Amino acid sequence: MNLSRSSMWFVAPAVFLMFILLIAPVFVAAILSFTDYSLGNPDFNWVGFKNYAAMAKYSAYKKMFSASLLYVIIVVPVSVLLGLGAAMLISSLRFGGEAYKAIFFLPVMATLLAMAIVWEFTLDPIVGVVNAYLTRGCDVGWWYQFISGAWYGADPTTSWYGNGCNEGFPLWIGDKDYALFTIAFIGVWQAFGFNMVLYLAGLTSIPRELYAAAAMDGADSAWERFKLVTWPMLGPTHVFVITITSIRSFQVFDTVEALTRGGPSKSTYMMVYAMYEKGIQQNLVGIGAAITVVFLVFVLALTLTQVYFVNRKVHYS
Repeated sequence: MNLSRSSMWFVAPAVFLMFILLIAPVFVAAILSFTDYSLGNPDFNWVGFKNYAAMAKYSAYKKMFSASLLYVIIVVPVSVLLGLGAAMLISSLRFGGEAYKAIFFLPVMATLLAMAIVWEFTLDPIVGVVNAYLTRGCDVGWWYQFISGAWYGADPTTSWYGNGCNEGFPLWIGDKDYALFTIAFIGVWQAFGFNMVLYLAGLTSIPRELYAAAAMDGADSAWERFKLVTWPMLGPTHVFVITITSIRSFQVFDTVEALTRGGPSKSTYMMVYAMYEKGIQQNLVGIGAAITVVFLVFVLALTLTQVYFVNRKVHYS
């Protein structure tokens, strides 16, 4: 009994801090989402589900959901597959593997806001390296002829995305048709190194005896060994990586704030940026809290999905 009381005293500070810092703010946000509260006002009114109804009614919030989902749909599978591929390639190297690990992990270690500013200069339509290199490719690049379709009889002055040497190259973060895909590309660049490290840890936990057993059963090619041994044994890693990457993708903010601020035409209007804009910039705490609650529902659904598949022991499926 004394040991139990001692344990409670040791655990109590951590439980108290967890409640104050993690649980209580969720309840506060949930309560505020049913009000029209704004900072500085001495009182507020209960508005019921008005804030949630607004998210279903107005086009800006519909664009918020569509942009967030499209961003996740692009970033998650691409960064997961690139992370898995990089991990398998690095694990197969005899020399230089540590150098590649450091290079691929650098975007994870870098401050994303600072790197977003670097990307802004890189993608600048006038002084940016990307458009400068593409412009040079109009004259001397064989690869430009390939992607423009010149080798297939197409006009070499017009590229596959509709612009080209005569029309100029896209405003990568200033055009609503390209802004979201550009932000997603930066998200993939920043995320796949982290996924690579997780997959490297998963690969090291696979017993080498399984590959020997698979070879004895006739799995001679690398593809058969991957399909029969590597892929199924990485089941728990797949679930964890996909869940973490999905949550991190829903949380994108720094890149949007630094490069597009939700534009152009709300094409990059992500959920976390919407919370910041409504709750902080416009001081509409009620609607900002409602967006926060919806965001937490998405995160909770992803977490429960992870728990469900892990409990089913997906590594034996």
